[in-house]
Amino acid sequence: MVGVNTTTVSITTRARTWLFVAGLTALLIGAGALAGGAFLYAFVALAVLMNLAGYWFSDRIALAASRARPLPEAEAPGLYAAVRELSSRAGIPAPRLYLIPSEQPNAFATGRNPSRSVVAVTEGLLERMPPEQVRAVLAHELAHVRNRDVLVSSVAAMIAGAISAIANLLQLSFLFGGGDDEEAGPLGLIGVLATLVLAPIAAMLLQLAVSRQREYLADATAARLLGGGRPLADALESLERGTQAAPVAVNPAFASLYIANPLPRAGLATLFSTHPPIPERVRRLRGYEA
Repeated sequence: MVGVNTTTVSITTRARTWLFVAGLTALLIGAGALAGGAFLYAFVALAVLMNLAGYWFSDRIALAASRARPLPEAEAPGLYAAVRELSSRAGIPAPRLYLIPSEQPNAFATGRNPSRSVVAVTEGLLERMPPEQVRAVLAHELAHVRNRDVLVSSVAAMIAGAISAIANLLQLSFLFGGGDDEEAGPLGLIGVLATLVLAPIAAMLLQLAVSRQREYLADATAARLLGGGRPLADALESLERGTQAAPVAVNPAFASLYIANPLPRAGLATLFSTHPPIPERVRRLRGYEA
């Protein structure tokens, strides 16, 4: 058994991640307050909408964004068998399985609770990685479901995406003369500029904190399900090579849901990755004693 007490860590991490989501919500409302006028009411309404939509429809939105389809058991009986076994070990219902049409090896979990959870895997994961490594990836995703951090990360992704979309819309408004500077006043102008420049950066940093905490915890929980850290460490090294060889331009707001960063990595993008460095994750996993 792995020498990691994931129960206490899980409670602490869940509290932190919900605080980060509250911070994202406050950031969205605060930007509206700085902009003033109708912006405040619009941003409050949007914050409420994003939280409600994230709770009720996060799984559908994430699956639609990845173009995933339901995976029948007849197409992957071994995958279903592994999911049932690991779900039983984790003490959760077996999730629904979806297939993402991508050559990149990767996977993510979504859903508002364990009874409505979904695990989506890419075609590349099933075709390019050995069964024992696919099983380790499944254990990681089921660990997210067991730790109940899937919902909070999905809500965070939606709010962060909304903040970035608002910044883009305001930028277009400025470029094409849609803003009314005289009516907004100097404070309103400062608020809009802050929304344009600072809000997306702050949203990205908060989402980074949410994702990194949950990934380390899911790795530790998966190691307990697998009886040691080596299988997942091997899988992560394969994922690192596979994702770098075939990066995918997924919506950046949803990239944090994947077990490995699916986006191209170059330059400053590596400094703001929502995923912790895979070498550090591997180091921790190999340090766990079976």
